[in-house]
Amino acid sequence: MGMFHLTEDERRLLPTDEEVQTYLERGWYLSRKLLTDDEVDALVDGSERFYAGHRDRRLPSRPAKLAYWEPEHGPVQRHNDYVHYESDEIARILRKPIIGAVAARLAEAAEVRLFQSTLIYKPPSANEPTNIVPWHFDRHYWQSSTSERMLTAFVPMHDCGEEMGTLTVVDGSHLWKETGATDSTTRHFAERDPAELDEMLEENARYNDAEVNKIVMDIPKGHMSFHHCRTYHGSGANRSDRPRRAISLHMQDGENQYREFRRADGSVVVYNHDTLVRRTATGKPDYADPEFCPVLWRS
Repeated sequence: MGMFHLTEDERRLLPTDEEVQTYLERGWYLSRKLLTDDEVDALVDGSERFYAGHRDRRLPSRPAKLAYWEPEHGPVQRHNDYVHYESDEIARILRKPIIGAVAARLAEAAEVRLFQSTLIYKPPSANEPTNIVPWHFDRHYWQSSTSERMLTAFVPMHDCGEEMGTLTVVDGSHLWKETGATDSTTRHFAERDPAELDEMLEENARYNDAEVNKIVMDIPKGHMSFHHCRTYHGSGANRSDRPRRAISLHMQDGENQYREFRRADGSVVVYNHDTLVRRTATGKPDYADPEFCPVLWRS
């Protein structure tokens, strides 16, 4: 219990009861300043060392769907999964208790564990196709998880607004009933036609008699946004003269565990964790493995 402690100043940074209710209704939350300027700058320094090749440890194997930019991939948008595992410097900041405590308040969970972390670098290139992240929601890719309360913190390393291609969410879309869902939704957006994903968003809005109300997250340095695992989101081009640096921090409540999820053809959906984490007593992947999914907060 002692390690999960907040100072009085940090407690004032937590979402209020009213803000939690708004998150439950709208599917997103913009935080107060959770990281100091020095901590944000340390993330930048740590990311640059990471890109230069520094690793405190390396993944024991490469899962088939691992996102992992290497210098030879060139000036595209960079995604590097498991940065919390490979960089102690970055992990130290991502595991700051206030981040997990905010997530626990929003998810109404007694415990929050890290699920995945992805280091992201969007180059300053308005015409770079990989800079566009099409509409999607994360729960589609987490079908091997039992929880419906998982959520993501988008952690920029600077002031982040529309010009830089910040995160944009569709207000209230986490409450929509889904139509037209097929096995294809388990495939990552990078493997799909963006036009198809745009149409899926519009189709689901029509099915729910809802408007597509897009909220552009204007995030000051040290602040971060949180969104529900069923909230539609995406991002546009970086039209600024600076790279957009961020971490996508996916989190799971303490009750989440592995479930076998089969496609219509009988094949089992495999998440990257499934080849990395330890096994439970029944032989299933353990999404509470502290090596890859450490506890961020416990009340």
